[in-house]
Order: sequence, then structure tokens, then C-alpha cells
Amino acid sequence: MSDIESLSQQAGKSKRPLILVAPRYEKSDPCVKMPEPLAPEETAATVFLDAILAAGGLPLVMPLTDDDDVLAEMVAMADGIAVPGGQDVSPKMWGDERAYDESLLCPLRDAFEYRLIHAALASHTPLFTTCRGTQMLNVALGGTLCMDVPGVKPVEGMVLWRHAPILSDPAHPVEVKAGSLLERALGGYTTVQANSSHHCCVDRLGEGVELVARATDGVPEGIEVPGERFCLGVQWHPEYTWSKMETDFNLWKAFVNAAAER
Repeated sequence: MSDIESLSQQAGKSKRPLILVAPRYEKSDPCVKMPEPLAPEETAATVFLDAILAAGGLPLVMPLTDDDDVLAEMVAMADGIAVPGGQDVSPKMWGDERAYDESLLCPLRDAFEYRLIHAALASHTPLFTTCRGTQMLNVALGGTLCMDVPGVKPVEGMVLWRHAPILSDPAHPVEVKAGSLLERALGGYTTVQANSSHHCCVDRLGEGVELVARATDGVPEGIEVPGERFCLGVQWHPEYTWSKMETDFNLWKAFVNAAAER
């Protein structure tokens, strides 16, 4: 029996739905404390895992694999899939060949998350994304991104809110489309407060993607794919504020409940 099959059987005995978490990818440079180069780390933020646990899920951090068979096995065992924030998505993914700061990118994550998102959608597995994950969801479906939120022209009568870096407290209001999955996931609210830590955002929408929330300055804050049972992405970081903001905790509970019903 493979390790993945064993994990799958153990998860099947649990009352908690199994939530696969796409990993962050971090490199560390040699320093006085550790002069030898360390292997890159595939990790997840503790607050992200804690949010899933608190909502009743069982989180499992995935490996960054390019093996399609491994990816297929992991998706098959999942009740839900979550894709977090991190580095910028490369503009080359939608054909923009202009020079861009390579230090802000992570090609390994781009390739992996593109395939993961398509696998999640093909299997109709509940999918929840935050920040970079939401941008990748849009790009994977053929959309594009704005790579310079500070340069966005705000809606008439407004100035841009500060969109980075505010993680532990609300940064601005977000207006949510009535009747959307996002409204239901938030607990029926059409105006909420959100934190903010990003300089990129959704631009042209991908195929089947609907924009369902904006900050009051006009910056996109929420997307979903209405044809799916649960496919939702927010631009903010509810993993940092779920313990003190009802609406953000509602997001995690809605996602985990959708996974439990699968």
C-alpha cells in the first residue's frame, strides 16, 4: 500500500473532511547560523492550517510535484482543496513577455497550481483560494492580472485604499454581490471589512469566472465560478483574521462544510 493510499484510508475514518493545501515555496540563503545551503521548504502558514482545523477540516500540505499520477491520486482523496497566497503569478502565463522582476515570481508554483486548479475543477472538488491563489484561479481559466494595484485608477469620488501590507486588522470595506456564493459564504453580508496585502489583482476575467466583490475603491476582491458547487476566491487573507472576524471565519466554515458534503 502506498503512503498516499494509507493517508486516504486514515482520512476516510475521520469525521473531518480532508483539505489539501497547496504549499508555499521558500528558499533560504546561507548565513552565519547555517553556512550550508538548505533545501527549499514546501510549507503552509500556521494560521492557514489553524483556520481549516477550527472550521472542522483536516488539512494536509501537498508536495510540489510534477508527477501527474501523484497529483491525480491526491486530488482523488481530497474533499476540498485550498490554494494560499505567496509570490506573484508570472505575466508570461497569459502571454505578457514584458520584463518583470524575476525575484517576485515562483515558476514551480505557477506550473503546479495551474494543474492543481484544473484537476480540482475537473473533479468538481470544492476549491477555496486566497490572494495569489485567487489570481492563479483567474489565470488558469484564461484571465489576466493587473500587476500594479497602486497604479489602478480608483472609482470616481474615491482614492485608493492602502492595499499592503495589513494582515492582522481590517484595511478597507468590500462590497459583495447579492445572491453570490461569496455572500452566502460570508453569512449573508453584502458589505464586509477585509485585511489587505497585495500589489496584484484580477484584471480580465477568465472563462466562466464571475467578479462578485470589489473594495469600495474599485479594486477586485472576490471571484467565483458559478457552474461549480463551491469554487470561490478572495483577494484578502481570511486566515489571519478568522479568529476575530465573524465574516472571515464564516468563509472557512462554508468551505469546509462544502467539502464535508462532497
